[in-house]
Amino acid sequence: MDFFFQQFVNGITLGGVYALIALGYTMVYGIIQLINFAHGEFFAAGGYVGVIILSFLAAHGFMDTHPWMGLTIALALTMGYCAMLAMAVEKIAYKPLRNSSRLSVLLSALGMSIFLQNGLMLTQGVYDKAYPTGFTQGGIDIGSVRISIMQILILALTAGLLFGLNTLVFKTKIGKAMRATAQDKTMSALVGINSNRIISLTFAIGAGLAAAAGIMVGLYYGSVRYDMGFVPGIKAFAAAVLGGIGNITGAMLGGFIIGMVEIMAAAYVPHGGEYKDVFAFIILIAVLYFMPTGIMGENVDDTRV
Repeated sequence: MDFFFQQFVNGITLGGVYALIALGYTMVYGIIQLINFAHGEFFAAGGYVGVIILSFLAAHGFMDTHPWMGLTIALALTMGYCAMLAMAVEKIAYKPLRNSSRLSVLLSALGMSIFLQNGLMLTQGVYDKAYPTGFTQGGIDIGSVRISIMQILILALTAGLLFGLNTLVFKTKIGKAMRATAQDKTMSALVGINSNRIISLTFAIGAGLAAAAGIMVGLYYGSVRYDMGFVPGIKAFAAAVLGGIGNITGAMLGGFIIGMVEIMAAAYVPHGGEYKDVFAFIILIAVLYFMPTGIMGENVDDTRV
């Protein structure tokens, strides 16, 4: 049982990362019915901006004296940078094609993904960059179950960001405008909602969440790589589809399910570590076969963004 609970903690931790990335997919789809395949690159960009800022602070001794303040600064700056990057991508690659066929927009998204990934490779190099992780050492023991400082941090940050997003979407005027734009852009424009601004804001929020996940993954595993956004991005997309694409609650749930399946398969299935990605997609296929709109349903009015 101790081994099971240890893996459960690991699965929840990984699922939280997938949930943060999946929210960007589901929010963008809810607004403009676009699968933003460049979204995984915002996750990777967040990881790189985070390592640059944290390494700079560590080199000047700030992480030794004020580690958590330094991490907060890095999170804020990284999320802000990736939010602006996402808004620029939306303006350049998606807005001109908004009235074109879905295939055109999809190809633009794939092209932007390749462009951003190669941009990271050319500017940051092909080798891994190490995170300063000295301040994340340690943890707590509950019986034989070890919960590291990074796992606590990831779970706490994930819970805080998910709570903040739900509050924004369902309790504020901006959230109401987002939901109105998702339901009917023409009617929302008639009542004074600037749909272009709301769409840009949606891209920014989703990218900010992915950037936070990028820093957490970098700290958790100790390094980042220019192509680190591809596989987690695909898994997060699967999580969004699994939960019900366009559904915020479904994206959260799907992320945690994918993370849990991946960890449990690696722990309990013979040679499962080599095929953990396969098991996650088997679950996705099985759910979509029996529930084509996902666990929570696609584009449910009261949870759609």
